[in-house]
Amino acid sequence: MNSLRFLLAALLSTIFCFPALEARPTPEYSIYAIRYADSPGDSVADLVMGAPKNEKIDTIFAVWLIRGGGHNILFDSGFHRERWFKQWPIKNFLRPDEAVKLAGVQPDEITDVVVSHAHWDHLGGIDLFPKATVWVQEEEFRYYTGEAWQPGGDHDGIDSDDIQYLVRLNTEGRLHLVKGDDVELFPGIRVFTGGRHTFAAQYLFVEGSPRFVLASDNAYLYRNLETHTASATFTEEDWPANVKNQERMVRLAGSVDRVIPGHDALQFQKYPTQGRVAVLKSLK
Repeated sequence: MNSLRFLLAALLSTIFCFPALEARPTPEYSIYAIRYADSPGDSVADLVMGAPKNEKIDTIFAVWLIRGGGHNILFDSGFHRERWFKQWPIKNFLRPDEAVKLAGVQPDEITDVVVSHAHWDHLGGIDLFPKATVWVQEEEFRYYTGEAWQPGGDHDGIDSDDIQYLVRLNTEGRLHLVKGDDVELFPGIRVFTGGRHTFAAQYLFVEGSPRFVLASDNAYLYRNLETHTASATFTEEDWPANVKNQERMVRLAGSVDRVIPGHDALQFQKYPTQGRVAVLKSLK
C-alpha cells in the first residue's frame, strides 16, 4: 500500500510540476511574386467575363514564394513543356526553377508546392522542384486523373504529362490531398476553394501583419475584383460562386490590393520590384 501511495504521489508530482506547453505563435512570412514569362495582347474578354471583345491587355505568368516557419513554399509551379510555346504567345520566358533563384532560393530548397489548380501553366513545373511535397485539392486530383478523360469529361487546358507526374508523386508519398474548403496547411496558411475555375481550384490565405490572399486564377486581374466580375470558370453556372469567392478574398485580406491575381502585371507596380521579383511582404 505504501509503495502504491508513493507511486501515485510521484505521478501527481510529475503531472503538476511539468511546465505547461505554450502555444506556438504563428510565424510571420515573407511573400514574393516571381514573374517567369509574359503574355502580350491577351483578350480581356477571356479574363473578365463580359468585357469588350476587342480590348487587349498584356498579362504575366507568375509563381509566388512564401518563406518562414522553416518552409520555402511555392504557390503554383509554372510550366516548361514545349507544346505550350506553340499554342501561346509567350515572351521573356525563364524556367520556374531558374526564376526562384532570383528570390534567393534554390530549386531543391523548395519544401512545398501548393497547386491552385491543374491548368498547364500552374501545375506544369512540379517536376522542377525535386524535394518538394505537393499539395492539391483531393477532388481536383480525383477528377483530372479519372473522369475528365472519359466521354463527357472536361480536360481543356490540362496537360496529360502533368497529370501522370502528379500520379507518380502520389505513389512516391510526396503528394498531399487537401480535403475541401478552409483547411490549414501550415501555421497561419490556409487554403479555400475558389468557385470552380477548374473542377476544384483553390486559393491561399496567409495570416500576418498584414494579411494576404494569393488568388491565382480565381481572379485573373485586379479588374475582376474591382468590378465584381467573374474570371473564366469551369462552367458559366459557376460565375456567381467565383464572384462570391472574390468578395471573400477581399474580406480575408482586408484590402483589394492585398489580393494578388493570377496574371495581372499590376502586382509588379503596386509592390517594390527588382527585375522579375516583387516583394509583397518582407521580414528583412
